[in-house]
Amino acid sequence: MRDAGDFDAFYATSSRRVLAHVAMMVGGAAEAEDSVAEAYLRAWNRWHKISRYENPEAWVRQVAYRHAVSTWRKAVNRLQAHRRDTTDGHVAALGPDHVAIVAALRRIPAGQRRVVVLHHLVGLSVAEIHQETGIPSGTVSTWLARGRRALADHLTDGPPAFSEKDGSPALSEKGGSPASKLSGKDGDRGDA
Repeated sequence: MRDAGDFDAFYATSSRRVLAHVAMMVGGAAEAEDSVAEAYLRAWNRWHKISRYENPEAWVRQVAYRHAVSTWRKAVNRLQAHRRDTTDGHVAALGPDHVAIVAALRRIPAGQRRVVVLHHLVGLSVAEIHQETGIPSGTVSTWLARGRRALADHLTDGPPAFSEKDGSPALSEKGGSPASKLSGKDGDRGDA
């Protein structure tokens, strides 16, 4: 069982000293404060064992120092990884069609966006989308049709022209809209 009074006395007599020591070791009070607080928390959680050590203060100081160094290493590693990720690869410029399609996809409902992407960009059939997502096939077909219509509205400059045959958005010229880029085939709207 932990003895709160014993720990409180230990903390009161050692915390400022440990903080000063760790601050000198790591070079800053802010980093030291966080690490010392973490070390005292760990000491409290193990106080039944640590209170019997010959020098519990040394244990807390060592844990605080290691915590500060670990935090510093993690920060350095994140920074190095970020620099490596941003400088190693060349990112090709995005074309206006790509930007237009992404912007239009962001403007349609999430369910429609999901099935449009799975169908036109991933290449899954309606049945495969149903299998992967659990969305009923009829709903997938409906969302595909509605998603295509919404995308056509967002991707055309003027009001969309609709096919008299099935009411779906029609292209005025072959490949004349970024919407045709969804399937990678000019003028092909895919099957629903």
